[in-house]
Amino acid sequence: MTDRAQYAPGPARGARVQKNEESWTLILVRELRHPPAMVWQALTDPAHLREWAPFDVDGNMAAVGAVLKLTWVGTGAVVETRITRADAPKLLEFDNIRWELEALGSGTRLTLWHSIPPRFIAWGAAGWHIAIDVLDRLMGGTPIGRLAGRDGRHDEGWQQLVKEYATQFGAEPSK
Repeated sequence: MTDRAQYAPGPARGARVQKNEESWTLILVRELRHPPAMVWQALTDPAHLREWAPFDVDGNMAAVGAVLKLTWVGTGAVVETRITRADAPKLLEFDNIRWELEALGSGTRLTLWHSIPPRFIAWGAAGWHIAIDVLDRLMGGTPIGRLAGRDGRHDEGWQQLVKEYATQFGAEPSK
């Protein structure tokens, strides 16, 4: 089992933003060694989401039209969301988040699209960077536990990622 104390995120990579006036869309791409069906389950099953995602959800996210409550870790903010697209194991979309899964050999190219206000774009990129690292370890059988919300923001690795992504995106990191 991997020890959380030994985890350190790698450098900011695989991310870009599409900018408009009100929000920016973070596009984060990762290549995972796990097959799309396994990644799909981790993106849609509430029990799996509790292990890695920055939110909890009160139901399975795999059904188009499902209305669910997402609770963002560390904030307590509850958002009602509707699953607008769920094409297993290729595409999941709800609110301002879209996941695309593409088979890549025996693994998956996972692409996240998330619209975020410009002042929080570096925070979002750093948070998702770490969440996907945690997801990859969970699926690989070496879970380290969710690093999200206030727990994640106090971590030196998260703080360094915020700086790196802010520089890459030409954004001011939020304080």
